[in-house]
Amino acid sequence: MGKKDTSSAKARRKADLATPTDLGSNATQDISAALNGVLADTFALYLKTKNFHWHVSGPHFRDYHLMLDEQAEQIFATTDDIAERVRKIGGTTIRSIGHIARLQRVLDNDADFVTPEGMLAELREDNKEVVQRLREVHDLCDEHEDVATASLIENWIDEAERRVWFLFETGRS
Repeated sequence: MGKKDTSSAKARRKADLATPTDLGSNATQDISAALNGVLADTFALYLKTKNFHWHVSGPHFRDYHLMLDEQAEQIFATTDDIAERVRKIGGTTIRSIGHIARLQRVLDNDADFVTPEGMLAELREDNKEVVQRLREVHDLCDEHEDVATASLIENWIDEAERRVWFLFETGRS
């Protein structure tokens, strides 16, 4: 490997991740930032859902344990779609747990014990907040005529609304 090859490799490592897109630079910046906030919330919601899945107890343990695991899997599956959409439109996405912590709006729950009813209620409210934030990002996509991202968001809203519904019905007395 010659000197020219080494300098070429170094230049490629330092090159911008300039994915081509027909969206304007403002659209890329605005939508990427908004999606990264949603992505951070999605990771936080995933971990909280798994936390409650691992620590649920009581007479409805099996039902709650299975439902929370199913919901966590669905939430986690969304993370790759969100991050890849950011990259498709020319943005960059979160890179670390610290980056997630700086952007997340879903609050952590580090309590030693949470009642099953408290878990369901907290996750229901968190999912409702995620729906609201997704609607805000959808509006931003509409402003920038980013129909592809808006279309994906519609599916994520539907999934989150289904989680809210299940958490509500399961938590009824």
